[in-house]
Amino acid sequence: MTTLKSVILFLSLVLITSCNTKDKNKTETITTKPTTTPVVTLSKAQKLLNQTILAHGGDLYNTAHYAFSFRGIEYQFKNNGTDYTYIKSYKKKSDSIKDVLKNNVFTRTINNKPVVLSDKDIAIGTGAINSVIYFATLPYKLNDKAVNSTYVESLTIKDQNYDAIKVTFNEAGGGQDHDDQFYYWINIDTKKIDYLAYSYNVNDGGVRFRSAYSPRVIDGITFQDYINYEAIVGTPLKDLPVLFEAGQLKELSKIKTENIINLNKN
Repeated sequence: MTTLKSVILFLSLVLITSCNTKDKNKTETITTKPTTTPVVTLSKAQKLLNQTILAHGGDLYNTAHYAFSFRGIEYQFKNNGTDYTYIKSYKKKSDSIKDVLKNNVFTRTINNKPVVLSDKDIAIGTGAINSVIYFATLPYKLNDKAVNSTYVESLTIKDQNYDAIKVTFNEAGGGQDHDDQFYYWINIDTKKIDYLAYSYNVNDGGVRFRSAYSPRVIDGITFQDYINYEAIVGTPLKDLPVLFEAGQLKELSKIKTENIINLNKN
């Protein structure tokens, strides 16, 4: 009887040990759901703008630091990713004035001394420096979050094929002239902007058409000048190329970016 009990006890221990060994050797299977990366579908307009920005300078804009003159006034722009500094230096009578727009904060010094500005003066100063550097660095800013782009059509201007894109701006982040509208005509061969037009509402409104000339590439970034034309207020921007070819637009001025220097090389 004692022997039988011993055998039963021994078998029980063997069984328990075997079960524990199986549990230890068992491979645990964990079922996970596969992760998927959202697919971002770009519109035709956005694809064209990306190609255009690349053709004009691409990623070089992100760290660009240039100086230039426009109508006798000296400008600088320095980009560092999303940070930027714009500088406008000029003389008024015997005073040396420097306007600085840094990450949307505008300041002014006169003869190296800071001055207190009204909200109106800040708005005017911000708009003035932004406008000049915006056009000088086209199409760099056309990828901003406040920009809305729409493909319009393909067409021919002076025997060259173009894609037309319409650009509007959100009020948030679109600046004081967010209600302006722009058209850009992109050369299908070079992907560069040969023509642009815009309508604005301030000072009773206006319509302008610009034809690019004198393009030059300075250390990888394209700069070009424009002949500036006037159209009757209310003229649809889409119609301006036809009026331009017909000689029905009045030349107002030339937009010349001069004495361009790459300050990153100095």
